[in-house]
Amino acid sequence: MDTIIQGKAYVLGKNIDTDQIIPAEHLVYSLSDPEEVKLYGKYALSGVPPEQGGLPQGNIPFINEGGFRSDYTIIVAGPNFGCGSSREHAPFALQVAGAKAIIAESYARIFYRNCVDGGFVIPYESAQPLTEAVRTGDELKIDIEENTVTNLTTGVTLPLNPLGDVFNIVKAGGIFAYARQENLMARN
Repeated sequence: MDTIIQGKAYVLGKNIDTDQIIPAEHLVYSLSDPEEVKLYGKYALSGVPPEQGGLPQGNIPFINEGGFRSDYTIIVAGPNFGCGSSREHAPFALQVAGAKAIIAESYARIFYRNCVDGGFVIPYESAQPLTEAVRTGDELKIDIEENTVTNLTTGVTLPLNPLGDVFNIVKAGGIFAYARQENLMARN
């Protein structure tokens, strides 16, 4: 995993819950069948009300009709991202859809841990609100070593809160892979 993540931003508001990230009716798909796994990507963020998706304009879908991969690889959100249930399917669905990182003002603790523990996506916390500084479709560059995000569309660089060991855990593929890699537990 590179220390630079670059891609188009998808902007959401506050209190995006796990039912909006992946609605409950889509939790029936296999996590191991490659064709069914694609359905998690197809329905990622499908529970977000259309006018609240793709801000500031709204009514911009995260996934194009008939697809399962998003054109947007960096999600920018307000506070309390991932609130609601503790389902691990939520960060998994975002990963399947192609999200590499989320930058939110704050996270529901369980969602944050699921992102990290499963090695799904990098959950960055912004040092300041970004939902006004970034528009859906803006090209962003996250520099993990510098803990910054640069809006390449506007030329503005903003600080991000440091990840600590989170990057290495996600990079390893999750908490168990990281523990094995660091010889903190037996390899199987």
